Amino acid sequence: MEETTIVIMLKDEETGFLDQELGSYSVPERAELIWSIYVKSNEVVLRLSCDRELEDWEYEAVFDYYDTEPVGALVDTIIEEEGHCDPVWIVGFPFIDDQDAMEGKLAKILQAHEKELRSVFDAIKDKEDDYREE
Repeated sequence: MEETTIVIMLKDEETGFLDQELGSYSVPERAELIWSIYVKSNEVVLRLSCDRELEDWEYEAVFDYYDTEPVGALVDTIIEEEGHCDPVWIVGFPFIDDQDAMEGKLAKILQAHEKELRSVFDAIKDKEDDYREE
């Protein structure tokens, strides 16, 4: 898998614009799980999603079966955000002003999220009839 570099920007509280680069970080794996990332009030706001398109029935099933505890143990907050094409989770944690430490934190979060998604996909593979609307 190819290494990806992400840039974390500071989001202006008043305008909502991303106006200052805080750093560039290498993410060796799982970068496709990042929907968006920025910092607001020294808090990283990271939106995580899935690495594949889901069928309509899978959307609700993924939210139902996803256990937030593994990722939640690594961050201050994790909440589901509905209203997107695919499930999205918003995680928050304090910005770390050390490149290696931030890269390590992101890697751990992405690894935990991916592991949980794999578990969810395994759990719901036979649940289509339970979620399909008649």
